[in-house]
Formats: sequence, structure tokens, C-alpha cells
Amino acid sequence: MDIAEGMALPQRIVSPPEKICMDWQQRQRPGAGLFNLGNTCYINVILQCLTYTPPLANYLLSYEHSQSCQQQGFCMMCTMEAHIRKVLCSSASAILPRAVLRDLKFIGEEFEYGRQENAYEFLRCTLSAMHRACLSGSSNSAVSSQQTTIIHQIFGGFMKYTVTCLSCQAVVDSYKAFLDVSLDIRAASSLSTALEDCVTPKQLHQKECFRCSKCKKKAAASKKVTVHHAPRVLTLCLERADQWTGTKISKFVEYPEYLDLRPYMSDTAGEPLLYSLYAIVVHSGDTCLEGHFLCYTKASNGLWYKMDDESVDNCDIHTVLGQQAYLLFYVRCSDLKMREMTASSPAPPYAHPMLGQGGGSHQQAGSAAPQALPGRSKDALLPV
Repeated sequence: MDIAEGMALPQRIVSPPEKICMDWQQRQRPGAGLFNLGNTCYINVILQCLTYTPPLANYLLSYEHSQSCQQQGFCMMCTMEAHIRKVLCSSASAILPRAVLRDLKFIGEEFEYGRQENAYEFLRCTLSAMHRACLSGSSNSAVSSQQTTIIHQIFGGFMKYTVTCLSCQAVVDSYKAFLDVSLDIRAASSLSTALEDCVTPKQLHQKECFRCSKCKKKAAASKKVTVHHAPRVLTLCLERADQWTGTKISKFVEYPEYLDLRPYMSDTAGEPLLYSLYAIVVHSGDTCLEGHFLCYTKASNGLWYKMDDESVDNCDIHTVLGQQAYLLFYVRCSDLKMREMTASSPAPPYAHPMLGQGGGSHQQAGSAAPQALPGRSKDALLPV
């Protein structure tokens, strides 16, 4: 972890980063689908995306947490461990995520069984519940130490906020931990343009003007946000509900199979910081108040699958990259993976995102590519 002025050095490391393995330890077919018991598709897509998150699955499948867990009653880490093991080891085509549904109120008080909720909110609450489980028995830990749980070690990063006084040019830096990044896509045609807009300095509105500690004036200021410490797993939300009208933004936003995060870092110099797409969540429906969630995930065998509740069907990378994505999951490329990509491709794989480099466009024999998404209204999507 990069430690800069203004960032506290953790007093205790809850989970050492050495415990994290970025590459799949086992390669196997995709696991089971998940039954929809009525308005539970928002749960299913997040469970599937987390199941196919390599460092998280590797950690949970190692029994590292459950063998030492002393938490009484509900533990989201133990629940996810049991769920992932059940999905990947089941011989059935689909299973029921019974434990998650049973303990829904412990994941988030706002979730009610049988009522449709937002997949993004369920993701955030699930990661928060897993984070809390990692801190069981150490509630007095400093905030800096709390940010070293296995969940923060995998999904967490730090944003740097640079505020510049436009009167005397004094600069104030601050840092904030994050587990996901939400992006405004109203003016964006691609993920890269949305990220560029995110890190572009913006002048604070008059009501946000701050009192400068150097010139002692309540002056106009600009604010710039950059990624200071990059996460191992980068989770992005493309905001599809217009914050002013609440209507759904139903447009295609281009996103690559390989993403270089370096241009959006506090330090833009150095080697590319490459991430590989491994899962996306899609919402199908005309409005933010109706529709259905499904996801596409990359299994440990390197092949892509469309996961629509109990259905698990193979697909190719071109199908994945052609969706109106809502959530994007990227995993940082390991040194081994980067060497493999460099050896197999004469050009950087992130330079041509729609060509599907890296062998991701496999089509399994005997299976057809998935058809266009049908219009379904069995579930409802709450405003983002």
C-alpha cells in the first residue's frame, strides 16, 4: 500500500496481502446457476460475480477464514465461503442460495425478501458485511487497520482529493478509501471518457467554496480526484439512472476487455497498470422501475458464460463487450498474465478493446451464442 502524507500507517495488518492469490488455483467448468424465487435476480448476479472473483474465491476456498472464525451467529464470510463451495462443487445445474436469502436482513436492513432491490446496493452491503465479519473480535481497531481486511486488500483502494485555492494557489490533499467507483455516463460514450471526466479538475460551486488555511479567505477552489492506490479488483458502476430526472440512461457505453488504469492515477508515470474484465452485470428493461438483472462471468477455465438465474450458457467475449453494462468487474493482471499477453500479442491488448485479445473469444462446441435479451418485467429495479 502506498503511504503518503495525510494517510495513516496502519497499526495492525488484519489480513497480510501475502494471503492473496490473484490467479485461479484450480481450473474447472462453471458452477451451478441460481434459482430465482421471485425478485431475487439482484442477489443472484452479485453472488455469481463474487463467486468468479479469483482472489476472493481462492481465499475462501482455502478455509483461511472459517477455520479461525470465532463469530457467533451470522458471518457473511462463512456464508460466502459455503456458497462458493456449493456453487463450484455442485453436480446440479442450479441451486438455491438458501443461507443468503435466510440472512438477508443481516446483510442490509433495507433488503426485504420478495421485494426487488438494486444490484449495486446489494454488492456494497455484501462487501460491507464481509468486511465487518473480518473485524469480528477487533472492534477497537483504528480505521487505518480496519482498511487492511481481506475485503479491503482485494477490493479496496484510495482516492486522492486535491483542492486548489484559486486565490493563492495553495494545495490541500486528502485521501479516502473506496471499495467501488461510481461513474457519471451522461456525457460519456466509453468507459475511458467517463474515467477521464472523473479525474478532470472541476471548479467547486459557490456553496462549496472553502476557507483557505493559507490566505485565510473563503475563496473559489478547484478539486481534482485521482486514484492514489489502485485496488486488486476494480469494481465500476456506470450510473444508469439520471440523477436529475430518474429516467434510465439506456445507451451503449463502450468498455474494453483490458483496461489501463495508469492515466487516471495520481502518478501517471510508469508502466501500464493493466486490468482484465472478468464479470459484468446487465439490467434489461426500459425504465429504472422495472426489468431484470443478469450477468456474464469468466470462469476459471478462461471461458465466458451468460448467467441468467438458473441458466448458465456459454458465450464469447464479443457478446460480453456488446452489452449495456451496469456494473463492471476488473481484476489486476498478474505479472505472469502480463507476460503471457505480451508474448501472444504483437500490440498491447488494451489498445484494441473490441478485438477480444487474450484468448477470451472461445466458443464451446455444441452451444449457440446467446440470443438478444428478451424484454422481461418479472422483477423491478429501484432507482440507482
